[in-house]
Amino acid sequence: MKSLSSFGTQVAMLALASCLSAWAGPGAHGPNGEHLDQAPSSSVGGLARMPDGSVNVPKLAQRRMELRTQLAPETEAAATIQLPGRIVADPNASGQVQATHGGRVEPGPRGLPMAGQAVKQGEVLVWVRHHADPFALAAQQSQRAELKAAREIAEQRLRRLESLEGTVPRKDIDAARIDVQSLTEREKRIAESLDSREPLRAPVSGVIARADVKAGQIVDTREVLIEIIDPARLMVEASTPDVSLGSRLGVAHLAGVEGVKLQMVGAARSLRDGVLPLNFRVSVAAGAAPLAVGQTVTLVAALKERRKGIVLPASAVVRSPSNEPIVWIKTGAERFMPQPVQIQPLDAITVLVTQGLAADNRVLVQGAALVAQIR
Repeated sequence: MKSLSSFGTQVAMLALASCLSAWAGPGAHGPNGEHLDQAPSSSVGGLARMPDGSVNVPKLAQRRMELRTQLAPETEAAATIQLPGRIVADPNASGQVQATHGGRVEPGPRGLPMAGQAVKQGEVLVWVRHHADPFALAAQQSQRAELKAAREIAEQRLRRLESLEGTVPRKDIDAARIDVQSLTEREKRIAESLDSREPLRAPVSGVIARADVKAGQIVDTREVLIEIIDPARLMVEASTPDVSLGSRLGVAHLAGVEGVKLQMVGAARSLRDGVLPLNFRVSVAAGAAPLAVGQTVTLVAALKERRKGIVLPASAVVRSPSNEPIVWIKTGAERFMPQPVQIQPLDAITVLVTQGLAADNRVLVQGAALVAQIR
């Protein structure tokens, strides 16, 4: 009897669930936010991509994925343009170390310099010991020998005249003494030139960006051995074929790089390789990603004219399987529809949608990348 009573209770519960499902009105929700007026999904968790390209995401899954939407009102924003650029060193805070004459590299007081090492202006980085070809070396050595012999003769003459002081004119003794001093100085200079070395000093204070030196390395005249930059004073050099663009630019940012502000220094007045160089001074906030000289970047510059559109976070725009930019529009409580759009970047974190959206669309602004992965 007890088993029959339990079986009857289960049948009654199933019947009640069927009645509730049948009697649930449109929009009715269960305890977990599920719609009781819809047939249960056959996919795991109810996530499914529909034949029309839309995606079904149950309420419980939306909370787990932390999806957020917002109405997209139309507004005005400055029109922007993207320019290719690269990071360059500020010419007033950078320098190169070159050898005046060729020679052999010798380590400096702190050893050989390495990239990333901090240096101070005037610090000796390396020594370059000069070398001469055999014929020039032989000529210098013979000249030194001649000067040495002439000095010794002049010293003997000076000693003889000094021993006869009082019987020879004073001017002859002074002249002999001057000859000895001159020959001694010339011999000293020749000896120094035979074994001289040149100190290569840091032209500015900063960090070594590149060092191409090794102990015993033979370097040529004017060869660039070391480059020094100040990482706190960098610039961006952009280029454009539009010669009038320099007078129409406003603020600028680097695409995909947060915490970096750009201040326009000016535009060149002559083309280089068919494009006009534009220079911007970089201001990096604390905690921002470091920049490297030579790094290629995309510069997003605001124009002085304004354009109508819808401002959205850059994270709301994803790529479709055909690699076109799309946003996800919420068309129902659990339905999201992909919508192709045309965008213009405003800065590193926001974009302006110029076509594809209406002012009353509810756009998915957080978790768009997760929804795009649902299959």
